[in-house]
Amino acid sequence: MAISYKDSGVDVERGYKAVELMKKHVQSTFDKNVLGDIGSFGGFYSIAGEKMEEPVLVAGTDGVGTKLKYAFLSGKHDTVGIDAVAMCVNDIVCQGAKPLFFLDYFATGRLSPEIVATVVSGVAEGCRQAGCALIGGETAEMPGFYPDGEYDIAGFAVGIVDKKKVINGKGIAAGDALIGIASSGIHSNGYSLVRKLFGDNGNSHDLDRYDDRLKDKLLNVLLKPTKIYVNSILRLIEKVPVKGIAHITGGGFIENIPRIFPEGVGCEIDTKSYPVPAVFRIMQEKAGITDEQIYNTFNMGIGMVVCVDKKDVPAAIAQLESTGESAYLIGETVHGKGVTLR
Repeated sequence: MAISYKDSGVDVERGYKAVELMKKHVQSTFDKNVLGDIGSFGGFYSIAGEKMEEPVLVAGTDGVGTKLKYAFLSGKHDTVGIDAVAMCVNDIVCQGAKPLFFLDYFATGRLSPEIVATVVSGVAEGCRQAGCALIGGETAEMPGFYPDGEYDIAGFAVGIVDKKKVINGKGIAAGDALIGIASSGIHSNGYSLVRKLFGDNGNSHDLDRYDDRLKDKLLNVLLKPTKIYVNSILRLIEKVPVKGIAHITGGGFIENIPRIFPEGVGCEIDTKSYPVPAVFRIMQEKAGITDEQIYNTFNMGIGMVVCVDKKDVPAAIAQLESTGESAYLIGETVHGKGVTLR
């Protein structure tokens, strides 16, 4: 008896249906520079209209990580695609690059066209927020590789910046100011610890119960998508000289802020200079860890840190607030190395 591809667990018809369901979401991100449609062997994007002396492409790639466990648990799949985009575009905008396009990769054991289309609707929403086009992607059905009902989502973004306007931190010196831009919550890092503290199954820590300290259901807080800072940052660097930008992801303050400093420069952070969201204090209490440990794991309520000259602080904060951000003077650079928490 013949054994078909479908008999092995891969149903190409489900794949075709998934493409049809996601097509409208993908096309909603297209701009005049997108050439062609989805379904080709590659995505095309024209940069002919970019008026730059020395255009440089900047690329970034990332995934959502184990935060996905809470999407599986809740059956809510429309926000994790935003996370996938955010983790990439927030990285490349740190160099002053404007995101141009994004591609995603979705892998699962048994393809549900409705679920993948819902995930891609989130990817498209993230692209719209970032002002970039979703020009392609890959949907992989791999029977036996992923548990039933689970999947992985990752992607990469490509942006562009004029070489003379690249932001690389080289001009940062002791005495500069650090401005923190508020996060939307935990974003998409540290979820291995989050899951250890709260669990990730139906019997876990009343995930669906309203929490007075959080002013919301815990599951909603854990699934809140990563904030996309692209428009705010691009407008900021048009108005104010920015020396360096750090995206606060895995490794928190301790690992990410020093990445933008030249040799011999460190920083001091005033941890009381901005409001820390309750979820971080709840996790710190449950884990019984020090400030340094938790600031080395989570963003602690600050998703981006921008370094400017002290004289530019008022203008920078005013500009960020004009685009809807909450921004705070959280510290300054010093002679030395690493991050000191005050």
